[in-house]
Amino acid sequence: MTNVAALYRERDALPLRTRLLWMFAAVAALHAAAVVLVLSGTVTAGNRPLTLGLVLTAYLAGVKHSYDWDHLAAIDNSTRKFVAQRQEPVSVGFAFSLGHSSVVTLAGVLVVAGASMVGGLMQEGTAGNVVLGLVGSGVSGLFLLAMGLFNGSAFTRSLSAYRRSRRGAAVDPGDLEPQGLVARLLAGPLSGVRRPRNIFVIGFLFGLGFDTATTIGLLMMTTAASLAGVPPFALLALPFAFAAAMTLCDSLNGMAMMRMYRSALDDPQRKLGFNALVTGTSALSALFIAVITLGGFFHAAFALNDPLTAWLGSIDLGDAGLLLVALLLAVWAAAALKHRKAG
Repeated sequence: MTNVAALYRERDALPLRTRLLWMFAAVAALHAAAVVLVLSGTVTAGNRPLTLGLVLTAYLAGVKHSYDWDHLAAIDNSTRKFVAQRQEPVSVGFAFSLGHSSVVTLAGVLVVAGASMVGGLMQEGTAGNVVLGLVGSGVSGLFLLAMGLFNGSAFTRSLSAYRRSRRGAAVDPGDLEPQGLVARLLAGPLSGVRRPRNIFVIGFLFGLGFDTATTIGLLMMTTAASLAGVPPFALLALPFAFAAAMTLCDSLNGMAMMRMYRSALDDPQRKLGFNALVTGTSALSALFIAVITLGGFFHAAFALNDPLTAWLGSIDLGDAGLLLVALLLAVWAAAALKHRKAG
């Protein structure tokens, strides 16, 4: 145990560029594994166009899934927390995505192996589907609620510091960190999230729900391809291609958010408004997703019949994530343009 802790300390002490290289080497390894599996499965197969089309579809599904709003909210709010604690959380997106895609990859392997229980997990209303759905939605809702409140506290302090700076008062970077009652209340629940690697478990638990159309569609596509006679190695390429695409996009998103928050915190006197705006947007998105997710959780867990939780449980957040990306990029671009005009 001591050796493991020492290894983690040594890794955290590595230069940022070195950690980036290791992270993208792991992403490249996932891509290489998918390519090798495709080539191994299509060397002697006669339905090569079908196989390549399925793998490309799985890859694009991974790209789309990485922009689900709950993914973005979890990665962005976690990154804000780590940056505020003076860390360089380069691997938040990678760790979250790797944990999330581990569930999908494992389910895909079981499908290829002919495990019929995976079909039971995907079938709505079965005991396994209900239990995993409650675990996934409960964990994701509570985590996003905690992160939203944590960063909401940071937003109020950032806004207060911005107003003081407008009056000519000096601002310290510590003024932008969450403090007060909310921060103290969340210190216990968030105590296990001390490093970006801890987000792996969060991502894994997020993925247990099998509650997104993209995930279910991938597993059903794998099942259909198996029945169509696609070779087993090529079938295994589907979940690996999905995981490769998702880890790439989530890793890039995590890096972008780290740079965005660091640029705001490193120069608080000049970028207070930008910091407050981005922090408020991320906190609001996390709270918004938490309300929707927990509403669906309570509706399923307690068999509620009210229209509000039924409506919350029916909302699909997949495409809405692109709106959050567009909003954050617009805020970043506007702040950069204003900073450039100011010289």
